[in-house]
Amino acid sequence: MPFGRYFEEFEVGQVFQHWPGRTVTEADDTWFSLMTMNQHPLHIDAHYAAQTQHGQRLVVGTLVFSLVVGMSVADISGRAIANLEYEQVKHVAPVFHGDSIYAESTILEKKESATKPDRGIVYVETRGYNQRGETVLTLRRRVLVPKRPA
Repeated sequence: MPFGRYFEEFEVGQVFQHWPGRTVTEADDTWFSLMTMNQHPLHIDAHYAAQTQHGQRLVVGTLVFSLVVGMSVADISGRAIANLEYEQVKHVAPVFHGDSIYAESTILEKKESATKPDRGIVYVETRGYNQRGETVLTLRRRVLVPKRPA
């Protein structure tokens, strides 16, 4: 079964609702912090975090980023040759243990490759939001996608 889309299947203004979402557990966050060597106490020390403005641990931002990008793979980059660039990554609101994260992407632009006629670049904005519909993360990226074989 094919996975992902060809360049011709993207249209400017097209919106993809990525599904399913993902509920972030304490274990997810702790393991991700340990795997990535992020030792900031805001993520791994409940006592420390209780004394901060949010009063509890925050989910590591790069975990939220990874989840949101991962949710978009089937719709956006499943056939990608490469993710060329990530830009304007913005952490808009905190994510806490037990929050469910969802994502949607909008196609902003697409253009054929200037050097290789068998591919094109899709420029996309992806928004991550929680179970209350609050935006928690936005990002833009350029994805190199093959054209449909002749």
